[in-house]
Amino acid sequence: MSLAAPPREAAAPPPPPARPSAVRRLGGFLLRQWRRLTAMRTAIVLLFLLALAAVPGSLLPQRSLSQANVSQYFADHPTLAPVLDRLYLFDVFSSPWFAAVYLLLFVSLIGCVLPRALEHARALRTPPPPAPRRLSRLPDAAELPTPLPAPEALDVVEEELRVRRHRVVRRERGGVEELSAEKGLLKEAGNLVFHLALVALLLALAGGKLWGYEGSILVTEGGRFCNSFQQYDTHSSGALVEGSDLTPVCVGLEDFRAEYEEDLTAASFTADITYGPPGQEGRPATIGVNDPLRVDGDRVYVTGHGFAPRFTVTLPDGSTFDDVSAPFLPTEQSTMASEGALKLPDLGAGAEDQLALQGFFAPTGMVRDGILTSINPQPLAPQVAIVAYQGYLGLDSGLPQSVYSLDTSQIERGRLTEVGSANLAVGESTTLPDGTTVTFTGYAEFAALQFSHDPGQVWVLAAAIAVLAGLLGMLLLRRERVFARATAAPADGGTVLGVGVLTRGSGDGAPRFAALTDDLRAALAARAAARAPSDGAAPEPEASPRDR
Repeated sequence: MSLAAPPREAAAPPPPPARPSAVRRLGGFLLRQWRRLTAMRTAIVLLFLLALAAVPGSLLPQRSLSQANVSQYFADHPTLAPVLDRLYLFDVFSSPWFAAVYLLLFVSLIGCVLPRALEHARALRTPPPPAPRRLSRLPDAAELPTPLPAPEALDVVEEELRVRRHRVVRRERGGVEELSAEKGLLKEAGNLVFHLALVALLLALAGGKLWGYEGSILVTEGGRFCNSFQQYDTHSSGALVEGSDLTPVCVGLEDFRAEYEEDLTAASFTADITYGPPGQEGRPATIGVNDPLRVDGDRVYVTGHGFAPRFTVTLPDGSTFDDVSAPFLPTEQSTMASEGALKLPDLGAGAEDQLALQGFFAPTGMVRDGILTSINPQPLAPQVAIVAYQGYLGLDSGLPQSVYSLDTSQIERGRLTEVGSANLAVGESTTLPDGTTVTFTGYAEFAALQFSHDPGQVWVLAAAIAVLAGLLGMLLLRRERVFARATAAPADGGTVLGVGVLTRGSGDGAPRFAALTDDLRAALAARAAARAPSDGAAPEPEASPRDR
Protein backbone atom coordinates (compact mmCIF):
# COMPACT_ATOMS: atom_id res chain seq x y z
CA MET A 1 0.00 0.00 0.00
CA SER A 2 1.51 3.28 -1.05
CA LEU A 3 0.82 6.58 0.46
CA ALA A 4 0.14 9.53 -1.87
CA ALA A 5 2.40 12.48 -1.42
CA PRO A 6 0.69 15.47 0.01
CA PRO A 7 -0.05 18.21 -2.52
CA ARG A 8 2.68 20.85 -2.71
CA GLU A 9 1.67 24.39 -2.15
CA ALA A 10 2.11 26.70 -5.12
CA ALA A 11 5.00 29.14 -4.69
CA ALA A 12 3.88 32.67 -4.03
CA PRO A 13 4.63 35.04 -6.95
CA PRO A 14 7.41 37.54 -6.27
CA PRO A 15 6.16 40.91 -5.14
CA PRO A 16 6.05 43.55 -7.88
CA PRO A 17 8.91 46.02 -7.80
CA ALA A 18 8.20 49.04 -5.73
CA ARG A 19 7.30 52.03 -7.85
CA PRO A 20 9.26 55.17 -7.11
CA SER A 21 7.36 57.72 -5.15
CA ALA A 22 6.04 60.88 -6.74
CA VAL A 23 8.69 62.92 -4.93
CA ARG A 24 11.49 60.77 -6.37
CA ARG A 25 10.02 60.96 -9.87
CA LEU A 26 9.75 64.72 -9.59
CA GLY A 27 13.31 64.93 -8.29
CA GLY A 28 14.59 62.81 -11.18
CA PHE A 29 12.71 64.95 -13.69
CA LEU A 30 14.09 68.18 -12.23
CA LEU A 31 17.62 66.75 -12.18
CA ARG A 32 17.39 65.81 -15.85
CA GLN A 33 16.11 69.25 -16.78
CA TRP A 34 18.87 70.89 -14.75
CA ARG A 35 21.50 68.86 -16.57
CA ARG A 36 20.02 69.86 -19.91
CA LEU A 37 19.92 73.51 -18.91
CA THR A 38 23.53 73.53 -17.71
CA ALA A 39 24.91 71.72 -20.77
CA MET A 40 27.28 73.73 -22.94
CA ARG A 41 25.08 73.06 -25.96
CA THR A 42 22.14 74.72 -24.21
CA ALA A 43 24.27 77.74 -23.29
CA ILE A 44 25.29 78.17 -26.94
CA VAL A 45 21.67 77.90 -28.08
CA LEU A 46 20.57 80.48 -25.50
CA LEU A 47 23.37 82.82 -26.52
CA PHE A 48 22.19 82.55 -30.13
CA LEU A 49 18.59 83.21 -29.04
CA LEU A 50 19.71 86.28 -27.08
CA ALA A 51 21.45 87.68 -30.15
CA LEU A 52 18.39 86.85 -32.26
CA ALA A 53 16.06 88.51 -29.74
CA ALA A 54 18.10 91.72 -29.93
CA VAL A 55 17.52 92.05 -33.69
CA PRO A 56 14.03 93.67 -33.39
CA GLY A 57 15.54 96.18 -30.97
CA SER A 58 17.85 97.43 -33.72
CA LEU A 59 15.26 97.37 -36.51
CA LEU A 60 12.30 98.95 -34.73
CA PRO A 61 12.21 102.23 -32.76
CA GLN A 62 12.42 101.75 -29.00
CA ARG A 63 10.49 103.78 -26.43
CA SER A 64 13.55 103.98 -24.19
CA LEU A 65 15.43 105.83 -26.95
CA SER A 66 12.78 107.90 -28.75
CA GLN A 67 9.10 108.02 -27.94
CA ALA A 68 8.63 110.36 -30.90
CA ASN A 69 9.91 107.75 -33.35
CA VAL A 70 7.58 105.16 -31.85
CA SER A 71 4.62 107.54 -32.21
CA GLN A 72 5.61 108.18 -35.82
CA TYR A 73 5.73 104.43 -36.47
CA PHE A 74 2.20 104.10 -35.07
CA ALA A 75 1.07 106.89 -37.39
CA ASP A 76 2.73 105.28 -40.42
CA HIS A 77 1.57 101.71 -39.65
CA PRO A 78 -1.73 101.97 -37.76
CA THR A 79 -2.60 98.29 -38.29
CA LEU A 80 0.76 96.62 -37.68
CA ALA A 81 2.04 98.79 -34.83
CA PRO A 82 -0.52 97.65 -32.17
CA VAL A 83 0.30 94.00 -32.94
CA LEU A 84 4.02 94.65 -32.54
CA ASP A 85 3.36 96.58 -29.36
CA ARG A 86 1.52 93.62 -27.80
CA LEU A 87 4.65 91.55 -28.52
CA TYR A 88 6.82 94.14 -26.70
CA LEU A 89 8.77 94.83 -29.89
CA PHE A 90 8.98 98.54 -29.05
CA ASP A 91 10.38 97.65 -25.60
CA VAL A 92 12.56 94.69 -26.56
CA PHE A 93 15.23 95.01 -23.90
CA SER A 94 12.71 95.35 -21.06
CA SER A 95 10.27 92.71 -22.36
CA PRO A 96 9.48 89.57 -20.33
CA TRP A 97 10.65 87.19 -23.07
CA PHE A 98 14.00 88.95 -23.45
CA ALA A 99 14.48 88.88 -19.67
CA ALA A 100 13.60 85.17 -19.63
CA VAL A 101 16.24 84.32 -22.25
CA TYR A 102 18.75 86.53 -20.42
CA LEU A 103 18.15 84.84 -17.06
CA LEU A 104 18.18 81.32 -18.56
CA LEU A 105 21.51 82.06 -20.24
CA PHE A 106 22.88 83.43 -16.97
CA VAL A 107 21.79 80.35 -15.00
CA SER A 108 23.02 77.99 -17.72
CA LEU A 109 26.47 79.57 -17.78
CA ILE A 110 26.82 79.47 -14.00
CA GLY A 111 25.63 75.86 -13.81
CA CYS A 112 27.98 74.92 -16.63
CA VAL A 113 31.10 76.79 -15.54
CA LEU A 114 31.20 76.25 -11.78
CA PRO A 115 31.43 72.42 -11.91
CA ARG A 116 34.10 72.71 -14.57
CA ALA A 117 36.01 75.19 -12.43
CA LEU A 118 35.98 72.75 -9.50
CA GLU A 119 37.09 69.93 -11.79
CA HIS A 120 39.91 72.09 -13.15
CA ALA A 121 41.02 72.95 -9.61
CA ARG A 122 41.24 69.23 -8.83
CA ALA A 123 43.18 68.63 -12.08
CA LEU A 124 45.76 71.22 -11.06
CA ARG A 125 46.56 69.17 -7.95
CA THR A 126 46.44 65.80 -9.72
CA PRO A 127 49.74 64.45 -11.13
CA PRO A 128 49.90 63.34 -14.76
CA PRO A 129 48.46 59.86 -15.33
CA PRO A 130 50.69 56.78 -15.74
CA ALA A 131 52.03 55.95 -19.17
CA PRO A 132 49.88 53.58 -21.23
CA ARG A 133 51.18 50.01 -21.54
CA ARG A 134 51.60 50.31 -25.30
CA LEU A 135 53.09 53.65 -26.27
CA SER A 136 53.04 52.65 -29.92
CA ARG A 137 49.25 53.09 -29.99
CA LEU A 138 49.52 56.82 -29.32
CA PRO A 139 49.13 59.15 -32.33
CA ASP A 140 52.82 60.10 -32.16
CA ALA A 141 55.30 57.53 -30.84
CA ALA A 142 58.92 56.49 -31.41
CA GLU A 143 61.69 54.36 -29.89
CA LEU A 144 65.11 55.92 -29.28
CA PRO A 145 68.04 53.53 -28.59
CA THR A 146 70.80 54.87 -26.34
CA PRO A 147 73.83 53.40 -24.54
CA LEU A 148 72.82 55.23 -21.35
CA PRO A 149 71.29 53.26 -18.50
CA ALA A 150 67.55 53.61 -18.02
CA PRO A 151 67.60 56.08 -15.08
CA GLU A 152 70.03 58.37 -16.83
CA ALA A 153 68.10 58.23 -20.10
CA LEU A 154 64.94 59.28 -18.27
CA ASP A 155 66.95 62.07 -16.60
CA VAL A 156 67.73 63.44 -20.05
CA VAL A 157 64.04 63.27 -21.03
CA GLU A 158 63.00 64.96 -17.80
CA GLU A 159 65.47 67.81 -18.35
CA GLU A 160 64.20 68.40 -21.87
CA LEU A 161 60.57 68.38 -20.78
CA ARG A 162 61.12 70.70 -17.84
CA VAL A 163 62.78 73.16 -20.19
CA ARG A 164 59.57 72.97 -22.23
CA ARG A 165 57.56 73.74 -19.04
CA HIS A 166 56.03 70.31 -18.55
CA ARG A 167 54.99 68.92 -15.19
CA VAL A 168 56.98 65.71 -14.81
CA VAL A 169 56.36 62.63 -12.63
CA ARG A 170 58.69 59.58 -12.46
CA ARG A 171 57.27 56.16 -11.65
CA GLU A 172 58.35 52.53 -11.57
CA ARG A 173 55.94 49.81 -12.57
CA GLY A 174 56.90 46.14 -12.73
CA GLY A 175 60.60 46.93 -12.44
CA VAL A 176 60.47 49.29 -15.45
CA GLU A 177 61.03 53.00 -15.03
CA GLU A 178 58.70 55.38 -16.82
CA LEU A 179 57.93 59.09 -16.97
CA SER A 180 54.71 61.07 -17.41
CA ALA A 181 54.56 64.78 -18.19
CA GLU A 182 51.93 67.27 -19.23
CA LYS A 183 51.43 70.94 -19.96
CA GLY A 184 48.68 73.13 -21.31
CA LEU A 185 46.42 73.26 -18.26
CA LEU A 186 46.13 76.97 -18.97
CA LYS A 187 44.08 76.05 -22.04
CA GLU A 188 41.28 74.83 -19.80
CA ALA A 189 41.90 77.83 -17.54
CA GLY A 190 41.40 80.08 -20.59
CA ASN A 191 38.16 78.26 -21.33
CA LEU A 192 36.95 78.85 -17.78
CA VAL A 193 38.10 82.49 -17.81
CA PHE A 194 36.18 83.02 -21.04
CA HIS A 195 32.92 81.67 -19.63
CA LEU A 196 33.32 83.29 -16.20
CA ALA A 197 34.07 86.61 -17.89
CA LEU A 198 30.96 86.14 -20.01
CA VAL A 199 28.94 85.74 -16.80
CA ALA A 200 30.62 88.86 -15.39
CA LEU A 201 29.79 90.71 -18.61
CA LEU A 202 26.12 89.81 -18.27
CA LEU A 203 26.15 90.93 -14.62
CA ALA A 204 27.82 94.22 -15.52
CA LEU A 205 25.31 94.89 -18.29
CA ALA A 206 22.41 94.09 -15.96
CA GLY A 207 23.87 96.33 -13.24
CA GLY A 208 24.30 99.16 -15.70
CA LYS A 209 20.66 98.85 -16.73
CA LEU A 210 19.39 98.70 -13.13
CA TRP A 211 21.44 101.61 -11.74
CA GLY A 212 22.02 103.61 -14.93
CA TYR A 213 20.11 106.46 -16.50
CA GLU A 214 20.33 108.85 -19.42
CA GLY A 215 18.54 111.92 -20.65
CA SER A 216 18.52 114.02 -23.83
CA ILE A 217 17.87 117.73 -24.21
CA LEU A 218 18.25 120.47 -26.80
CA VAL A 219 20.18 123.44 -25.44
CA THR A 220 20.36 126.72 -27.35
CA GLU A 221 23.47 128.89 -27.19
CA GLY A 222 23.32 130.80 -23.96
CA GLY A 223 20.99 128.23 -22.40
CA ARG A 224 21.61 126.04 -19.38
CA PHE A 225 20.14 122.86 -17.91
CA CYS A 226 20.60 120.88 -14.71
CA ASN A 227 20.67 117.11 -14.30
CA SER A 228 17.02 116.51 -13.50
CA PHE A 229 14.44 114.26 -15.11
CA GLN A 230 12.02 117.22 -15.19
CA GLN A 231 14.29 119.18 -17.55
CA TYR A 232 15.06 116.48 -20.10
CA ASP A 233 13.13 116.18 -23.34
CA THR A 234 13.41 112.38 -23.14
CA HIS A 235 14.94 110.23 -20.44
CA SER A 236 15.18 106.64 -19.30
CA SER A 237 16.35 105.17 -16.02
CA GLY A 238 16.90 101.82 -14.37
CA ALA A 239 14.42 100.23 -12.02
CA LEU A 240 16.57 101.08 -8.97
CA VAL A 241 17.19 104.74 -9.85
CA GLU A 242 15.38 107.55 -8.03
CA GLY A 243 15.44 111.25 -8.76
CA SER A 244 17.64 111.93 -5.76
CA ASP A 245 20.31 109.58 -7.15
CA LEU A 246 21.15 111.89 -10.05
CA THR A 247 24.49 113.69 -9.94
CA PRO A 248 23.93 117.37 -9.00
CA VAL A 249 25.54 119.17 -11.94
CA CYS A 250 24.42 121.88 -14.34
CA VAL A 251 25.68 122.39 -17.91
CA GLY A 252 25.52 125.60 -19.95
CA LEU A 253 26.10 125.91 -23.71
CA GLU A 254 28.22 128.96 -24.49
CA ASP A 255 29.05 128.38 -28.14
CA PHE A 256 28.58 125.69 -30.78
CA ARG A 257 30.68 125.23 -33.93
CA ALA A 258 30.06 122.92 -36.88
CA GLU A 259 32.76 122.45 -39.51
CA TYR A 260 32.19 120.93 -42.95
CA GLU A 261 34.31 119.43 -45.71
CA GLU A 262 34.32 120.78 -49.26
CA ASP A 263 31.63 118.25 -50.23
CA LEU A 264 29.47 119.63 -47.37
CA THR A 265 29.82 116.54 -45.18
CA ALA A 266 30.18 117.25 -41.49
CA ALA A 267 33.80 117.25 -40.29
CA SER A 268 33.36 118.04 -36.59
CA PHE A 269 30.92 119.33 -34.02
CA THR A 270 32.37 121.07 -30.95
CA ALA A 271 30.61 122.83 -28.10
CA ASP A 272 32.08 125.21 -25.53
CA ILE A 273 30.28 124.55 -22.26
CA THR A 274 30.46 125.38 -18.58
CA TYR A 275 29.62 122.87 -15.88
CA GLY A 276 29.49 122.72 -12.12
CA PRO A 277 27.20 122.18 -9.13
CA PRO A 278 23.93 124.15 -9.03
CA GLY A 279 24.32 127.66 -7.73
CA GLN A 280 28.05 127.84 -8.45
CA GLU A 281 30.03 129.36 -11.28
CA GLY A 282 30.74 126.73 -13.90
CA ARG A 283 34.12 125.60 -15.17
CA PRO A 284 34.77 125.84 -18.93
CA ALA A 285 35.25 122.78 -21.13
CA THR A 286 35.03 121.83 -24.80
CA ILE A 287 33.29 118.63 -25.88
CA GLY A 288 32.71 116.90 -29.20
CA VAL A 289 30.91 113.90 -30.66
CA ASN A 290 33.55 111.41 -29.53
CA ASP A 291 35.02 113.57 -26.78
CA PRO A 292 32.40 113.79 -24.00
CA LEU A 293 32.58 115.62 -20.72
CA ARG A 294 33.32 113.18 -17.88
CA VAL A 295 32.36 114.25 -14.39
CA ASP A 296 31.75 112.06 -11.33
CA GLY A 297 31.26 108.95 -13.45
CA ASP A 298 28.77 110.68 -15.75
CA ARG A 299 29.25 111.68 -19.38
CA VAL A 300 27.79 114.50 -21.47
CA TYR A 301 27.81 113.85 -25.24
CA VAL A 302 27.07 116.01 -28.25
CA THR A 303 24.70 113.93 -30.37
CA GLY A 304 23.50 116.51 -32.88
CA HIS A 305 22.83 120.15 -33.60
CA GLY A 306 20.43 122.47 -35.36
CA PHE A 307 19.13 126.02 -35.56
CA ALA A 308 16.61 128.07 -33.59
CA PRO A 309 15.23 130.99 -35.67
CA ARG A 310 14.59 134.22 -33.73
CA PHE A 311 11.60 136.47 -34.24
CA THR A 312 10.33 139.76 -32.93
CA VAL A 313 6.52 139.98 -32.66
CA THR A 314 4.90 143.42 -32.42
CA LEU A 315 1.19 143.50 -31.49
CA PRO A 316 -1.29 146.10 -32.77
CA ASP A 317 -1.25 147.87 -29.40
CA GLY A 318 2.53 148.39 -29.69
CA SER A 319 3.67 145.77 -27.19
CA THR A 320 6.67 143.78 -28.41
CA PHE A 321 8.09 140.34 -27.81
CA ASP A 322 11.80 140.53 -28.70
CA ASP A 323 13.95 137.63 -29.89
CA VAL A 324 11.51 134.83 -29.16
CA SER A 325 12.74 131.53 -30.60
CA ALA A 326 12.18 127.79 -30.71
CA PRO A 327 14.41 124.94 -31.93
CA PHE A 328 13.65 123.71 -35.45
CA LEU A 329 14.50 120.04 -35.88
CA PRO A 330 16.56 119.04 -38.96
CA THR A 331 14.70 116.98 -41.54
CA GLU A 332 17.66 116.68 -43.95
CA GLN A 333 21.13 116.24 -42.48
CA SER A 334 22.83 117.01 -45.80
CA THR A 335 21.36 120.53 -46.04
CA MET A 336 20.15 121.00 -42.43
CA ALA A 337 16.69 121.96 -43.66
CA SER A 338 14.63 122.17 -40.47
CA GLU A 339 11.04 122.36 -39.36
CA GLY A 340 9.51 123.57 -36.11
CA ALA A 341 6.93 125.71 -34.41
CA LEU A 342 7.02 128.80 -32.20
CA LYS A 343 4.07 129.07 -29.78
CA LEU A 344 3.10 132.37 -28.14
CA PRO A 345 0.19 131.74 -25.75
CA ASP A 346 0.46 135.01 -23.75
CA LEU A 347 -0.34 137.64 -26.35
CA GLY A 348 -3.77 138.62 -25.04
CA ALA A 349 -6.14 138.24 -22.15
CA GLY A 350 -8.36 135.63 -23.83
CA ALA A 351 -7.61 132.00 -24.52
CA GLU A 352 -8.40 132.56 -28.20
CA ASP A 353 -5.80 135.35 -28.53
CA GLN A 354 -2.85 133.04 -29.05
CA LEU A 355 -0.33 132.98 -31.89
CA ALA A 356 1.75 130.18 -33.41
CA LEU A 357 4.34 130.26 -36.19
CA GLN A 358 4.90 126.98 -37.99
CA GLY A 359 7.95 127.22 -40.17
CA PHE A 360 10.69 125.86 -42.35
CA PHE A 361 14.27 127.08 -41.82
CA ALA A 362 16.97 126.95 -44.50
CA PRO A 363 20.55 127.81 -43.40
CA THR A 364 21.38 128.70 -47.00
CA GLY A 365 18.03 129.31 -48.63
CA MET A 366 16.89 129.49 -52.23
CA VAL A 367 13.34 130.26 -53.36
CA ARG A 368 12.12 128.37 -56.43
CA ASP A 369 8.57 128.99 -57.67
CA GLY A 370 7.71 130.48 -54.32
CA ILE A 371 8.97 127.42 -52.39
CA LEU A 372 11.92 127.80 -50.04
CA THR A 373 14.61 125.08 -50.13
CA SER A 374 17.99 124.67 -48.46
CA ILE A 375 21.13 124.08 -50.54
CA ASN A 376 23.90 124.19 -47.92
CA PRO A 377 24.09 123.12 -44.25
CA GLN A 378 26.17 126.18 -43.38
CA PRO A 379 24.28 129.36 -42.41
CA LEU A 380 25.44 131.46 -45.35
CA ALA A 381 22.05 132.98 -46.31
CA PRO A 382 19.47 131.96 -43.67
CA GLN A 383 15.82 132.22 -44.62
CA VAL A 384 12.60 131.01 -43.06
CA ALA A 385 9.16 130.17 -44.44
CA ILE A 386 6.41 130.63 -41.85
CA VAL A 387 2.69 129.98 -41.63
CA ALA A 388 0.95 132.00 -38.89
CA TYR A 389 -2.00 130.67 -36.90
CA GLN A 390 -4.20 132.48 -34.40
CA GLY A 391 -6.64 131.02 -31.93
CA TYR A 392 -6.44 128.42 -29.17
CA LEU A 393 -3.23 126.32 -28.99
CA GLY A 394 -4.54 123.77 -26.47
CA LEU A 395 -1.53 124.04 -24.17
CA ASP A 396 -3.74 123.97 -21.06
CA SER A 397 -6.04 121.15 -22.27
CA GLY A 398 -4.26 118.53 -20.16
CA LEU A 399 -3.26 116.51 -23.22
CA PRO A 400 0.48 116.19 -23.97
CA GLN A 401 1.77 117.69 -27.20
CA SER A 402 5.15 118.16 -28.77
CA VAL A 403 6.95 121.45 -28.27
CA TYR A 404 8.35 121.15 -31.79
CA SER A 405 5.06 120.99 -33.71
CA LEU A 406 1.47 122.27 -33.53
CA ASP A 407 -1.49 120.28 -32.28
CA THR A 408 -3.29 119.60 -35.56
CA SER A 409 -6.45 118.60 -33.72
CA GLN A 410 -7.03 122.26 -32.83
CA ILE A 411 -6.78 123.16 -36.51
CA GLU A 412 -9.24 120.42 -37.44
CA ARG A 413 -11.70 121.68 -34.81
CA GLY A 414 -11.45 125.22 -36.17
CA ARG A 415 -10.06 126.61 -32.92
CA LEU A 416 -6.75 127.47 -34.62
CA THR A 417 -6.94 129.36 -37.92
CA GLU A 418 -4.30 130.14 -40.50
CA VAL A 419 -3.98 133.91 -40.88
CA GLY A 420 -0.91 134.40 -43.06
CA SER A 421 2.30 133.03 -44.57
CA ALA A 422 5.58 134.45 -45.89
CA ASN A 423 9.17 133.68 -46.87
CA LEU A 424 11.52 135.89 -44.86
CA ALA A 425 15.23 136.64 -44.92
CA VAL A 426 17.01 138.10 -41.91
CA GLY A 427 15.54 141.53 -41.13
CA GLU A 428 12.37 141.09 -43.23
CA SER A 429 8.86 141.28 -41.75
CA THR A 430 5.30 140.25 -42.53
CA THR A 431 2.11 141.81 -41.21
CA LEU A 432 -0.91 139.71 -40.26
CA PRO A 433 -4.51 140.83 -40.96
CA ASP A 434 -5.01 142.07 -37.38
CA GLY A 435 -1.92 144.31 -37.61
CA THR A 436 0.50 141.99 -35.81
CA THR A 437 4.02 142.23 -37.28
CA VAL A 438 6.41 139.27 -37.33
CA THR A 439 10.09 140.02 -38.03
CA PHE A 440 12.78 137.39 -38.66
CA THR A 441 15.73 138.77 -36.69
CA GLY A 442 18.27 135.94 -36.99
CA TYR A 443 19.05 132.57 -35.53
CA ALA A 444 20.94 130.76 -32.79
CA GLU A 445 22.46 127.31 -32.94
CA PHE A 446 21.52 124.58 -30.51
CA ALA A 447 23.22 121.35 -29.52
CA ALA A 448 21.54 118.04 -28.73
CA LEU A 449 23.19 116.89 -25.51
CA GLN A 450 22.90 113.49 -23.88
CA PHE A 451 23.63 112.95 -20.20
CA SER A 452 24.55 109.32 -19.44
CA HIS A 453 25.34 107.46 -16.23
CA ASP A 454 26.38 103.81 -16.48
CA PRO A 455 28.00 102.39 -13.31
CA GLY A 456 28.70 99.08 -15.04
CA GLN A 457 30.78 100.57 -17.85
CA VAL A 458 34.19 99.89 -16.25
CA TRP A 459 33.13 96.37 -15.31
CA VAL A 460 31.90 95.74 -18.84
CA LEU A 461 35.28 96.82 -20.19
CA ALA A 462 37.18 94.60 -17.73
CA ALA A 463 34.91 91.64 -18.49
CA ALA A 464 35.29 92.17 -22.23
CA ILE A 465 39.10 92.18 -21.89
CA ALA A 466 38.89 88.99 -19.80
CA VAL A 467 36.65 87.39 -22.44
CA LEU A 468 39.23 88.21 -25.12
CA ALA A 469 42.13 86.94 -22.97
CA GLY A 470 40.30 83.70 -22.20
CA LEU A 471 39.41 83.21 -25.85
CA LEU A 472 43.02 83.72 -26.93
CA GLY A 473 44.23 81.24 -24.31
CA MET A 474 41.61 78.74 -25.37
CA LEU A 475 42.57 79.02 -29.06
CA LEU A 476 46.35 79.39 -28.89
CA LEU A 477 47.39 77.07 -26.05
CA ARG A 478 47.73 73.28 -26.43
CA ARG A 479 47.04 70.47 -24.04
CA GLU A 480 49.93 68.01 -24.34
CA ARG A 481 50.95 64.84 -22.49
CA VAL A 482 54.29 63.12 -22.98
CA PHE A 483 55.07 59.57 -21.84
CA ALA A 484 58.45 57.84 -21.81
CA ARG A 485 59.48 54.32 -20.77
CA ALA A 486 63.06 53.02 -20.58
CA THR A 487 63.61 49.28 -21.10
CA ALA A 488 66.89 47.39 -21.26
CA ALA A 489 68.20 46.26 -24.66
CA PRO A 490 69.80 42.83 -24.04
CA ALA A 491 71.50 42.75 -27.44
CA ASP A 492 73.95 45.61 -26.82
CA GLY A 493 73.50 46.33 -23.14
CA GLY A 494 71.99 49.75 -23.76
CA THR A 495 68.48 51.11 -23.31
CA VAL A 496 65.51 51.49 -25.60
CA LEU A 497 63.65 54.68 -24.77
CA GLY A 498 59.99 54.62 -25.85
CA VAL A 499 58.38 58.04 -26.24
CA GLY A 500 54.74 58.85 -26.98
CA VAL A 501 52.86 62.15 -27.17
CA LEU A 502 49.15 62.90 -26.97
CA THR A 503 48.28 66.44 -28.13
CA ARG A 504 44.92 68.20 -27.97
CA GLY A 505 43.99 71.57 -29.36
CA SER A 506 46.23 71.87 -32.43
CA GLY A 507 46.75 70.28 -35.79
CA ASP A 508 50.57 70.45 -35.86
CA GLY A 509 51.26 67.55 -33.48
CA ALA A 510 53.51 65.64 -35.90
CA PRO A 511 56.02 68.49 -36.51
CA ARG A 512 56.16 69.24 -32.80
CA PHE A 513 56.77 65.56 -32.00
CA ALA A 514 59.51 65.37 -34.64
CA ALA A 515 61.20 68.41 -33.07
CA LEU A 516 60.95 66.80 -29.62
CA THR A 517 62.50 63.50 -30.75
CA ASP A 518 65.29 65.34 -32.58
CA ASP A 519 66.11 67.26 -29.40
CA LEU A 520 66.00 64.08 -27.34
CA ARG A 521 68.37 62.27 -29.72
CA ALA A 522 70.81 65.16 -29.58
CA ALA A 523 70.63 65.36 -25.78
CA LEU A 524 71.07 61.60 -25.37
CA ALA A 525 74.06 61.62 -27.72
CA ALA A 526 75.61 64.54 -25.86
CA ARG A 527 75.14 62.82 -22.50
CA ALA A 528 76.61 59.57 -23.85
CA ALA A 529 79.61 61.41 -25.31
CA ALA A 530 80.16 63.25 -22.03
CA ARG A 531 80.41 60.06 -19.98
CA ALA A 532 82.30 57.95 -22.60
CA PRO A 533 85.92 58.91 -21.52
CA SER A 534 85.26 58.06 -17.89
CA ASP A 535 83.65 54.64 -18.15
CA GLY A 536 84.64 53.49 -21.62
CA ALA A 537 81.09 53.31 -22.77
CA ALA A 538 80.56 52.23 -26.31
CA PRO A 539 79.56 54.87 -28.78
CA GLU A 540 75.91 55.36 -29.48
CA PRO A 541 74.58 52.69 -31.86
CA GLU A 542 73.00 53.65 -35.11
CA ALA A 543 69.31 54.39 -35.13
CA SER A 544 67.09 51.35 -34.98
CA PRO A 545 64.90 50.70 -38.02
CA ARG A 546 61.95 50.84 -35.62
CA ASP A 547 62.53 54.58 -35.08
CA ARG A 548 59.65 56.69 -36.30
